[in-house]
Amino acid sequence: MGESRERVTRADVAKLAGVSETIVSYVTNNNRYVAKEKRQRVEEAIRILNYRPNNLARALKGKHSNQIIFIADHITNEYFSSIVSEMDQYAYESGYLISLCANRNSPEFVSQVISRQFDGIIVSSASFPEEYVEQFGQAGIPVVVFRRLRHQRPLERVAYLGTGLYTGAREAVRFLIGKGCQNIIYVDRISARGHASPPDDMRFSGFVDEMEENGFRIGPKSVISGCRNEEELSEEVKRRLRTGSLVDGIFGRNDMIACIAMTAAVQAGLKVPKQVQVIGFDDSSISRLCTPKLSTISMDRKRIAKTAIDMLVQMMDGRQPDHVDFETTLIQRDSTKS
Repeated sequence: MGESRERVTRADVAKLAGVSETIVSYVTNNNRYVAKEKRQRVEEAIRILNYRPNNLARALKGKHSNQIIFIADHITNEYFSSIVSEMDQYAYESGYLISLCANRNSPEFVSQVISRQFDGIIVSSASFPEEYVEQFGQAGIPVVVFRRLRHQRPLERVAYLGTGLYTGAREAVRFLIGKGCQNIIYVDRISARGHASPPDDMRFSGFVDEMEENGFRIGPKSVISGCRNEEELSEEVKRRLRTGSLVDGIFGRNDMIACIAMTAAVQAGLKVPKQVQVIGFDDSSISRLCTPKLSTISMDRKRIAKTAIDMLVQMMDGRQPDHVDFETTLIQRDSTKS
């Protein structure tokens, strides 16, 4: 018989990796965030020592919560609430409950999410860092990300779903150009910190690419961004309409932004759509309630919701789904010429 060996313990792994036993526990149970470099040291020590957690640890690791969390930037946004409402039906039919949570955008938030042992995570956020998504995957949690950026590197245990932001933005701009608009501006999101959407942002890059493909030059005067609240945005739209080249088209990042810009245009003395045409994005209720009614881009929310849940369930079953991209539909209303 071979020589018997003492059982390798968590303390042995911690010593070799140069971390605490608590960190080793976090890594083996996937129930807390651990910095990538520390996690790699622990995993290497586990391989070297051939460490096997005890049965209780393995049982805890395999435990299911039957809970899914959807992380969004603004949970009061109609688009997110309607998507979650659709998802709730499909998730429940698959044996899961889904929760909507606002993005806190901090390492502590990531740790809190990991510690609650959700079976799956869906992220739809323009500001949620890629490194946080990667940490969810490293913790062994399947993640579906609604793509907001044109270029996103593949991550382990992460699948991407395109809701049509880029192609929809191009369609909106192409529509305005087809209606005779020669000087179109893009009105970006409101940011409490005064941030502008990055060049890789799907809606913004869709605007830029379609304008340039049609021979229009894009410069600082083509974009309104960095506004911290609705009042600031309204005043900046009025200022832009009163100075420089005559603006005859406005593309709002979403319907709320477009409605604010349209109201500002009317207050500046312009007639919509005779003098300036306006289009939004999302087909939210405000697009039908504002005056004039707003032309917009509609996304296929039912299919997007079902597909997101289907992708997550596949990942929970150990399969990696292909990335999916959806098309959008343009809805013309009174804010653009018939």
